[in-house]
Amino acid sequence: MPVIGITPCSKQHDYEEAVRRAGGEVRILNYATDSPAAVVSEVDGILLPGGDDVQPSLYGEQTHPAFEAAEPGRDAYEIELARRATDADVPLFAICRGIQVLNVSRGGTLVQDIPSELPDAVQHEVRETPHTIAHDVWVSEGTKLHGILRERIDGDSCPVNSRHHQAVRKVGEGLIVSATAPDGLVEAVEDPTRTFCVGVQWHPENFYRTGEFRALFEAFVEAARRRTDG
Repeated sequence: MPVIGITPCSKQHDYEEAVRRAGGEVRILNYATDSPAAVVSEVDGILLPGGDDVQPSLYGEQTHPAFEAAEPGRDAYEIELARRATDADVPLFAICRGIQVLNVSRGGTLVQDIPSELPDAVQHEVRETPHTIAHDVWVSEGTKLHGILRERIDGDSCPVNSRHHQAVRKVGEGLIVSATAPDGLVEAVEDPTRTFCVGVQWHPENFYRTGEFRALFEAFVEAARRRTDG
């Protein structure tokens, strides 16, 4: 069974269950004792979960008034982990804050606060329930994401939940955009040169009970399994 390392966050349960139901074994990483260098040699896949904001100084910007700091040390740890995973071609799945970490790790930048910077954007913070559908995303044909979600895509769109006030602005080096919201904001990126390096802005883990996005976790865990099998 492939081991999936998940960095700690405040809402761990759904990530863990989504990975387990896709056939993975969960290992919650520890910032203090699990160095990124060691982690990439000890696990078969890495999941970067949601959370608060990436420090703007890490992508060369001043802090917006709406900034909400993540746990101390989390930014540096996850950015190094994302870089090392990419270098070692360890399967990497990045969700919500995770896609932003991945993007910053590649030299990309972020929209710091969608409501104030892009007032005409669709509603991206819908918190009625974790799995409330907020809007569609348009998934680009020919991408890994499109291949994985093909049974859920109607035409070129797929309905998703959404709970974020930040988003990818300038796309990081080596990443391509694989999905956008109706307002043009980036909803997914991937690195086509890696076995599995996918980031999504929505929260597919919230659907672990009903399975709408199980294919995403199954593809991720399968990529990790292939790494295990050599």
